Amino acid sequence: MFKEIQTTLIILRRKQVEARTGLSRSTIYARIAEGSFPRPIDLGGGRAVGWIEAEINAWVQARIEQSRKNIQEKSI
Repeated sequence: MFKEIQTTLIILRRKQVEARTGLSRSTIYARIAEGSFPRPIDLGGGRAVGWIEAEINAWVQARIEQSRKNIQEKSI
């Protein structure tokens, strides 16, 4: 099972997610609650959590694509 997982799997901590997305801590957790942001994974250290880098990158890419789509629709 573990051999199926990418060997370049990277876990991001909250500060790194904030820096990559430009979102605040409270906004990240609000969007998680509404289901519009990737959920963190438990790192097994009590309250320690992290996000899978590929999921954060996909979320950012989707925001970029949606933004570009909205700009194109407005200019038509």
